[in-house]
Amino acid sequence: MTTPALPATRTARIGPYEIAYADEGSGFPLLLIHGLAGDHTAWLPQIAAWKNRYRIIAPDTRGAGRSSQVDEPVTIAGLAKDFIALLDQLGIDKCHVVGRSMGGALGQEIALQAPHKVQSLTMLASLAKADLMCIRVLDCLREVLEWRKSWEDHARHGSHYFVSTRFFNENPEKMAAIEKLVGGTERKIACYSHSSKAVKEHDVLDRLHEIDCPVLVMSGEVDLICSRQCQQWIVDRLPQAEWVEIKDAAHFFMMEQPEAFMQAMTAFLDKHTPAR
Repeated sequence: MTTPALPATRTARIGPYEIAYADEGSGFPLLLIHGLAGDHTAWLPQIAAWKNRYRIIAPDTRGAGRSSQVDEPVTIAGLAKDFIALLDQLGIDKCHVVGRSMGGALGQEIALQAPHKVQSLTMLASLAKADLMCIRVLDCLREVLEWRKSWEDHARHGSHYFVSTRFFNENPEKMAAIEKLVGGTERKIACYSHSSKAVKEHDVLDRLHEIDCPVLVMSGEVDLICSRQCQQWIVDRLPQAEWVEIKDAAHFFMMEQPEAFMQAMTAFLDKHTPAR
């Protein structure tokens, strides 16, 4: 399978920070928010698939990718403010918001802080509050990185958390590619550590009921990081949410079962995109 080409990136000045982003395609705007260890390139297959139907904005969070990397504490609410300001700069009044893992938490904050901007919210393998298993995994991943000071070691010690046992055992070449992707970053370790702490401290369970746009929750059945408990906490507080659980898949269900993911995601976007 051919790897999609890297989209061109631009930068926007948001307060004291430079926020890098890809801006591809045309149509109704679609904001794609990456997870804790990634950047906007995590969305390359989706950008290639959707850019003929949507205007895709795929930014790097502060502290990741080509955005400003500053050794300072961050919060999920603060990172969300960056993206609300980015949407304002780009003249985007309303968009679909799709976030994976930490990105789903940012999506919640965007929907809470600027509900007028959110046409729909999709949370992929995400959380509104970390359970104890999530906290343990986050701590393990962070500690390995801080102790070894090596992204390659971080990837090797952590890759098994992201996929199901079946996928890990049956796909050694794909696992090597995942570890190469995660281990090849030039991100400052301190920035990852600050973002990891922000995920651990994120808790909007008591505010989720304020979100009234259409919501899609997608999760992996055997995800250890954002477990079924985390998903249940979300859908219990969002009665309008659709919940799609991908069987025999974990945190990286988008990679494990891409066809099932794309089918559900595309159907949801089609259903809630305003007519031109």
